Amino acid sequence: MSIVDRQIDEMKKIVRDPILLATIVTVIISLIIFIIWPIYEVLVEGFVGKDGAFTLKYYQEVFQQKENMRVLGNTLTLGVVVGVISTAIGFLFAYADAFLKIRFKRVFSILAILPIVSPPFALSMAFIMLFGQRGFITYSLLGIKDANIYGFAGLAAVQILAFFPTAYLVLAGLLKQIDPSYEEAARNMGASRWHIFKTVVLPLVTPGIANSFLLVFIQTVADFGNAMVIGGNYTVLAAKVYLQAMGNYDIKGGTALATVLMLISVIMFVVQKYWVGGRSYVTVTGKPSRERELVDDPVIRWVVGLPCFAISLFILLLYVLIPYGSFVNLWGIDFTPTLKHYSYVLSLGLKPILDTTYLSLLSMPITGIMGMVIAFLIVRKRFMGRSMIEFTSMLSMAIPGTVVGMGYVLAYNQEPLVLTGTATIIILSFLFRNMPVGIRAGVASLQQIDPAIEEAAQDLGANSFKVFSSVTIPLIKDAFFSGLVYSFVRSMTAVSAVIFLVSASYSLLTVSIMSQVDVGRLGVAAAYSTVLIVIVLAVTGILKLLLNRMGIKVNMQG
Repeated sequence: MSIVDRQIDEMKKIVRDPILLATIVTVIISLIIFIIWPIYEVLVEGFVGKDGAFTLKYYQEVFQQKENMRVLGNTLTLGVVVGVISTAIGFLFAYADAFLKIRFKRVFSILAILPIVSPPFALSMAFIMLFGQRGFITYSLLGIKDANIYGFAGLAAVQILAFFPTAYLVLAGLLKQIDPSYEEAARNMGASRWHIFKTVVLPLVTPGIANSFLLVFIQTVADFGNAMVIGGNYTVLAAKVYLQAMGNYDIKGGTALATVLMLISVIMFVVQKYWVGGRSYVTVTGKPSRERELVDDPVIRWVVGLPCFAISLFILLLYVLIPYGSFVNLWGIDFTPTLKHYSYVLSLGLKPILDTTYLSLLSMPITGIMGMVIAFLIVRKRFMGRSMIEFTSMLSMAIPGTVVGMGYVLAYNQEPLVLTGTATIIILSFLFRNMPVGIRAGVASLQQIDPAIEEAAQDLGANSFKVFSSVTIPLIKDAFFSGLVYSFVRSMTAVSAVIFLVSASYSLLTVSIMSQVDVGRLGVAAAYSTVLIVIVLAVTGILKLLLNRMGIKVNMQG
C-alpha cells in the first residue's frame, strides 16, 4: 500500500469517527483563530497606511532610522553575547553534574527551577538592590554615589544568570547519555583526560551546544521584563515594540518593529527545531550501556566545581534579597524592619494578586487538556493537517510575548470577535503561550508507549473519546499533570504578552511589580514578588504532594 493510499485509509477512519473528526476540526480552528490570526494582524498592520492603502512606509522607517538600526544591533549583540556566555556556563554546570563526583548537585536543579517560579525580572530587581545608586554593595559598602547598573552590562549579566539554566538542562541531558565505554576505550589506548575531552566528549555534544545557544538566543531577544527594568538607555527590540506602540501611540510603527523581532525569533526557532535539534551524535541507542564512573580528580573537581558553586551562591543570594528587601523601610537608606509594604499589598494592592491567581487557576486545566489532545493527535493519528497542527502549536513558543500581546490587541479589538478588556483574552493568552510545553511532554511520553494498547481498546469498540480519557491520559498522567503545574506557574509569572491585555477590570501581579519598580518603590515591588513566589510555591507544593500520594511524578523543568 502506498503512502497516499494509507493516508486516504486513515482519513476514512477519521471521517467514520465523529468525535475524532470534531476534535481535529476544533483544534485546527482554535490554532487559526488564536495563533495565526493575531500574527497575521501584526504582519498586515505594518503594510497598511492610515488611509487604508498599501504602504511600505513603516518598514522603510524601521530600516532608515538610525535609532531603529541601533536597537536592532543592540538586540543581536545582546543575543549573541548572552547566548555564548550562557552556553559556556551551562556546559560547565552540565559537566559538573554529569561527570564529577561532587556534593550539593541538588543546588543545580534548584537554580533551574528558580527562574520559572519567580517573576521574569526578579534578578534585575535584585541586581538594582545590590549594585544600583542605592545598592547595598555600591552605596552602603563601597560608598559609590553615582553607580549605574542600567545598560548593556547590567542587562547582559541578569540575562546570563536567568537563561544559562536552559543551556545547563539541555547539555546535562546529553552528557548523561554519552556511553562511558567510548572514553574507556580511548583511555586504554593511552589518551589523556584532556585529549579525550577534546576528541570524544566535545564532538559528541557539539549539536547540543549549538542547540543551547539558539534556545538562549531566542529567550534573550524575546525577553521583555529585564529589558524594561534594567536596560536603561540600551534599548532592545522587545522593549522598543512596547514603547513605540503604547508609549508613542504608534501602533503601525510598533507592528513593523514587532515583525522584525518575530522574523529573528522564528528563523532561529526553525533552525533550532528542524536543523540543529534533529542532530544527535551521542549514542546509537540514545542510552549509555552502563553507569558512568564519576571523576574524582581533586584538580578537576576544584577547577570546574568552584566556579559552579560560586555562581550558584551568588544567584541564591540575589533571590534571598527579594524577600529581605520587602521587610526593610527604604532600601539603601533605612534598613529598619517593617511590614508596611505588606500592609499596602494586602490592603490597597490586593486586586492584582486575586486576579492573577484566579485567571491562572482557570487557564490551568484548559491548557493541560488542550496540550494532551494535541500531543495525542500528533503522535497517534495520521491525517492531512497534522504537520500544520504540530508546527503552529509549537510556533507560539517562538513568537516573542510582546508580538503576541500586540497581535491579540489588534485581532480582538473589533468585530467579529471583541475580547479586549475581558478575562477571556488573558486566559487565551495564557493557554496558547503555555501549551507547547505540555504538548512536548505529552509527545515524549506517548512516543515511549506502545500504541497497541489503544488499538486494542478501539478494536473492542471504544470510541476516540473513551480511548483518550480511559487509556491514553492514565498512561501519560505524569506528563499531563506536569503540564498543568507548569501552566499555572508560567501564567502567574507572565508579563510580556499580558502587559498589552490588562485593563481596569483585570490587573496582573507582574505588571503591578513592574509599575512599582518603575516609580522606585522597590519595597512594594519586593513584597509583591515575595507574595507571587509564595503563592506559586504553595499551589505547586500542594499539587505535587497530592499527586505524589497518587503515585504521579511532576517535572517542573519543562
